[in-house]
Amino acid sequence: MYLNRSRKPEARSRQRMFRGRTGFVLISVFCILASACGVRYDMQDMPRYKVYKKSEFFNDGRASRDLPEGTVARGLLKENKALYTGKVDNPDPNAQAQTSLNAAGNTVMTTFPNMIDEFPVPVTKELIDRGQERFNIYCIVCHGPTGNGDGMIVRRGFIAPPTYHDDRLRNAPVGHFFDVMTNGFGRMNSYAAQVPVHDRWAIVAYIRALQVSQNPSAATLTPAPAANTAAPAQQSTPNASTPGGGH
Repeated sequence: MYLNRSRKPEARSRQRMFRGRTGFVLISVFCILASACGVRYDMQDMPRYKVYKKSEFFNDGRASRDLPEGTVARGLLKENKALYTGKVDNPDPNAQAQTSLNAAGNTVMTTFPNMIDEFPVPVTKELIDRGQERFNIYCIVCHGPTGNGDGMIVRRGFIAPPTYHDDRLRNAPVGHFFDVMTNGFGRMNSYAAQVPVHDRWAIVAYIRALQVSQNPSAATLTPAPAANTAAPAQQSTPNASTPGGGH
């Protein structure tokens, strides 16, 4: 092994000084980054209540607080009762729908009190197309491609839902179909969580199109008895999105 004795002491001194300065800079940068990470960590874990956590501060012991009385979240006022419920503005709370059992053992509604007869949204080709798309996602498995109640799960043993093409449902007000999708009826559960309001109306429009397609001579339908069926004001519709089925 040969030593390089040709280096001058001054060169070796400058080299040691450079290494010392480099090490100091690296240590300084590391300290700054470490302190910055420490601050961010503290900010991420600031004291706060989690949902449903117990609170020692509030008298009722709940960290989750109720909304102030009289307040409504933006977009949740739902003033248009026809649009959001399928019912008239001042429904009769004492009006009772009459029901019966059909041959398949389904509970069927024979009167439709408080339901609206007219769509609260403009019925356009776009709305019906949207309704067909949503119907094929949520409804076709039970109600079948044409609404005859012969969907795939019915073919595999599930009890068939009523056909949309008997006189009772052909003459049912549109509010009935929307109400069934929203609240469920008989063996059908609510689809309100899966299908938005405007999609539900789109599906109702498509159901009406199916009824006309299977009964072309009955394109003009006579509404079934419905109490207080004042026609709702027409209202523009945002992008549609909600399904269902009527019984």
